Amino acid sequence: MRRYGKHTDEDDIRSRPNRKGNRPRSNIRPKHEDAVEGMVLTVDRGRLTCLVEDRVVMAMKARELGRKAAVVGDRVGIVGDLSGEKDTLARIVRIEERKSVLRRTADDDDPYERVVVANADQLAIVTALADPEPRPRLIDRCIVAAYDGGLTPLLVLTKSDLASPDELLEKYGALGVPHIVTTRDEFVDGAAADRVYEHLRGRTTVFVGHSGVGKTTLVNALVPKERRRSTGVVNAVTGRGRHTTTSALALPLSGKEGGWVIDTPGVRSFGLHHVDPSRVILAFPDLVPGTEGCPRACSHDEPDCALDEWVAEGHADPARLYSMRRLLATRERREGD
Repeated sequence: MRRYGKHTDEDDIRSRPNRKGNRPRSNIRPKHEDAVEGMVLTVDRGRLTCLVEDRVVMAMKARELGRKAAVVGDRVGIVGDLSGEKDTLARIVRIEERKSVLRRTADDDDPYERVVVANADQLAIVTALADPEPRPRLIDRCIVAAYDGGLTPLLVLTKSDLASPDELLEKYGALGVPHIVTTRDEFVDGAAADRVYEHLRGRTTVFVGHSGVGKTTLVNALVPKERRRSTGVVNAVTGRGRHTTTSALALPLSGKEGGWVIDTPGVRSFGLHHVDPSRVILAFPDLVPGTEGCPRACSHDEPDCALDEWVAEGHADPARLYSMRRLLATRERREGD
């Protein structure tokens, strides 16, 4: 092995060429000031379908974004071929700041959170009153995820001709969550879509629900015919629906007032490992002032929580505190417990 002493000349040292090229590395990233804004409509195996003005453009994420991923609903900066013609591919070079995010984890003990949708205004939670049976715990978890992400929840109950909605609605009465109750006949004649539309126009709404509740059927009634998706049926043995939606997709809402609906794959669980109680309570503005005396990092469901005394003094409805704590408790219990 050759050794170099203090009198070694620089010519005696053999320099190894940079196999990746001789250009020095730089931490300076291009600004892409000429990037055009687009909206991500869907993501499929690394390819992102985006709406740029009136054109649908296929794009991929630029290397300089690193591990940062764009999701459906993201506003992004795009460069390259924006013609939208067949076999063209643009690059997403920037993801704009998000005004809201819908997150979930695969399970409650999974520390890796996944952003499902960005920049939505509300979350429509679709559940059947029968066939399949409603799952209140899943509804609770979806409501918590909506509050945590800055979305307004909307409860859509289907198949009320098979079972009464009264018990379920009583459970959510204190939360003040707006709701719509529909029958199977209303799905057929379009009355259900007309009533749901009143809550959607001019807004971006994410639809979630487990399979077989009529979620995609409802979405199809709200969007132009050429954009409709396939639907499935409920298994007569298991009572579960078949997943027909495999990826989230943003679709334009029919009507002159605009708006978007985002259909998501049917969910069987909604992990809440990522949820911060301090964000959830912001959805209860009548309770927020009572948290001023809470200890640091209070979960708002512990012996020292200041909300108990504050509500006992008559500053807020006890039912509201109970409902908020019931929602927060879903973080500690697995779906189905």
